[in-house]
Amino acid sequence: MKRLSLFVLCLLFAGVMTMSQARAESQGQIVISGGSRPSAAAPKQNFTGHVRVDPAFDTQAPQRVYGAYVTFEPGARTNWHTHPLGQTLIVTSGIGLTQEWGGPIQVIRQGDVVLCPPNVKHWHGAAPNNAMTHLAIGERLDGNSVTWMENVTNEQYNAR
Repeated sequence: MKRLSLFVLCLLFAGVMTMSQARAESQGQIVISGGSRPSAAAPKQNFTGHVRVDPAFDTQAPQRVYGAYVTFEPGARTNWHTHPLGQTLIVTSGIGLTQEWGGPIQVIRQGDVVLCPPNVKHWHGAAPNNAMTHLAIGERLDGNSVTWMENVTNEQYNAR
């Protein structure tokens, strides 16, 4: 199930034009036109509430980094999860929340950057009354970028 979820997310990040298609057209820099990659709803099995993913970029080996804008409607959030090589979140609008397993919930706002170390169990999403968008940047290790875990319960989400 986790592999299927990862596959679905990879498809979301891949967008309409794969990097291999772009490379066939260009041997140098690649420009990905804004709006050329369709938005998609985030997989329900890994998120609570309404969440939209707008792929920003993806790369091919030997590069392993990817990025996507993720928009959470008020109260929406990820499940608990980890990243084998960590994750960087840049909040681009709104007010959100993030929490590391065992730690306090932290409020994040436009301009804030969240640096999540490798294999640290965490979640992130919108505040109860505000939407939030962040640019999520991560890397794949042997093709894997995330391990999805259990839902963040309403009790956990509201424990501020």
